[in-house]
Amino acid sequence: MLVCGLLALSACQRPREAGRALSIAVVPKGTTAEFWNSVHAGAVKAERELKAAGLNVTITWKGPLREDDREQQVQVVEGFTSQGINGLVLAPLDDRALVRPIEEAKAAGVPTVIIDSALRSDQIVSFVATDNYKGGELAADRLADAVSERGRVLLLRYQEGSASTTAREQGFLDRMKAAHPKVIVLPSEQYAGPTRDTAKRASENLLNRLAGDLQGIFCVNESSTAGMLLALQDVDKAGKIAFVGFDPSQPFIDALAAGQMQGIVVQNPLNMGYLGVKTMVNHLLGKSVDKRIDTGVWMITKDNLTKPESQELLKPPIAKYLN
Repeated sequence: MLVCGLLALSACQRPREAGRALSIAVVPKGTTAEFWNSVHAGAVKAERELKAAGLNVTITWKGPLREDDREQQVQVVEGFTSQGINGLVLAPLDDRALVRPIEEAKAAGVPTVIIDSALRSDQIVSFVATDNYKGGELAADRLADAVSERGRVLLLRYQEGSASTTAREQGFLDRMKAAHPKVIVLPSEQYAGPTRDTAKRASENLLNRLAGDLQGIFCVNESSTAGMLLALQDVDKAGKIAFVGFDPSQPFIDALAAGQMQGIVVQNPLNMGYLGVKTMVNHLLGKSVDKRIDTGVWMITKDNLTKPESQELLKPPIAKYLN
């Protein structure tokens, strides 16, 4: 005799599923930036909460050192798949390069939740991320205001294949064109590259060519913002050219307070790591999950810098979970 009808099957299975060990691999784009430390902390937070609720969940954190090492990230994903983990939470370095290993993982019975940056595949459980296009729009509005709605501004891109930063770039360009027509975005296909050092070299080249007739700059991620800030400080242009960056770090907070930056677009990476793991576990337990989960995006300025909600976003409690 059937104990459960077909419609109630997943609910009947849950107690048995909840009792088994679940191994979740969390694979970031890189392992050095403060942003990824926050994502890691969020994943650990989820693991602790799930264990406290009686679920035997273990996360493993591993990714490439540099955020341009696509081959290494592919190898990490393939290695986890062959080890028989239960699920992957992945921030893909490239929206195309990681499609094959993720679809092969699914064929092997390993589902994937994508976080941070989109993947060009419909073979995923869910996409948990910032609305990056909106983040670019926020940056355009803030920078236009900082240059009094006129002048020449520069967009420093990150690197090709990164879906999250490409969306920020497009949001910035579209918003500037539609809402701030007297602000001219200078044509530049200059990419910052994966590190603060590559970004500083790219920034120095751009400032050497353009700084004499430049009113504003937008950088689309933490490393590009860091490189540009250092370059501006080196040539005594910090505070003289309006500057909006993306993702927080202590040097950016200090620069904002000192008037060397006019805005920082911030995400909630701790919540991203947390919801990525929770979403994967809910899926493995047979629960319905949303295909798209927005983790939020905000603009921090000197005016709201000291507000409690801003401080929580700027200084997430990483040490609480990683020490």
